[in-house]
Amino acid sequence: MLTDTQCKNASCPADKPRARLADSGGLYLEVSPAGSKRWFYKFRLDTKEKRLALGSYPEVGLTAARRGRDEAKRQLGEGLDPVQQRQQTKLKARSIDGDTFELVALEWYEKQEPQWSEAHAVRSKRQLERDLFPYLGKRRMTDIEAPELLAVLRKIEARGAIETADRGLMLARQVWHFAMAEGRVKHDITAGLKKALQPYRGRHFAAITEPEQLGTLLRAIKAYRGGPAVRAALQLAPMLFQRPGELRAAAWAEIDFEAALWTIPAQRMKRNKFGKENGDPHLVPLSRQALDILRALQACHIPDDHTDVCGIDRGEKRTILSWLASAFCSSTLTVAVGGCTKSRSASRSAPDPAHCGSDAS
Repeated sequence: MLTDTQCKNASCPADKPRARLADSGGLYLEVSPAGSKRWFYKFRLDTKEKRLALGSYPEVGLTAARRGRDEAKRQLGEGLDPVQQRQQTKLKARSIDGDTFELVALEWYEKQEPQWSEAHAVRSKRQLERDLFPYLGKRRMTDIEAPELLAVLRKIEARGAIETADRGLMLARQVWHFAMAEGRVKHDITAGLKKALQPYRGRHFAAITEPEQLGTLLRAIKAYRGGPAVRAALQLAPMLFQRPGELRAAAWAEIDFEAALWTIPAQRMKRNKFGKENGDPHLVPLSRQALDILRALQACHIPDDHTDVCGIDRGEKRTILSWLASAFCSSTLTVAVGGCTKSRSASRSAPDPAHCGSDAS
């Protein structure tokens, strides 16, 4: 068995990577060539040799090291792994600040963000910061009860944001599940809260399902006399069935006139981050009518500043409909069940189709 004097005077020969001084019952002091000294308890569990670090000497003295060894032996006698018990103790001993809802939620967010699209990540973090952190951010998760979280969600409902409250509950639920998996909370307080909120039922966008109404829409699109880009977009939309954002950001480099094919890169599609980075491009066949519209639009000259008309060279990597969004601010098209109404803002005069190549209609 070791003595305090032996521990104090222990050293490691220069020609060895370490020196080990045995005490008793599997306890030993390991000395490095640099002079550092650490206590270890060596044991066997399920026929495998393992060791448990008990601290550095002289911060942990000989008597304290023996007490640590005895406690590890007691755990072994109960069928427990002392190393795993040490890890669980460290997890349970997290600081008070580390258990606040805000910090745990941000830890969860950082683990999820690489899998999300940029838009979803921004939207989720914005809601945490706007709707949950101001009320729960500095509170320890173990101290938050279901009624407190419910009161915060009802504040969101009170401003008429029923869907936002539903998403807020979803975010809180995922944070609690994350905390439970790490042993930082014992219960999921979000269970059952959905029934206490106003039911949210997703609403579909208005859609034309009757042939006569579809005909009315198509005639209204054909009669539209706004700018060439907006007119082309309206005509292409019912032909290609693509999202407005994908159509608006289409680039000439994506259009293959000879193959009659529009290739939309994966990063421009509505996909998760993995799909955007690793997915296949989206291929859209182009009909003869769609190609005619695109050729007519290419003959037009759409300026960078969205005011006058200038040329766009074939194959140039510029946005076909870069000013579509701003054009809609000054041009409107309203389609009603009983007919159609076409109006154009007086603040901007639409180009005469005769001034920009063949008419796309």
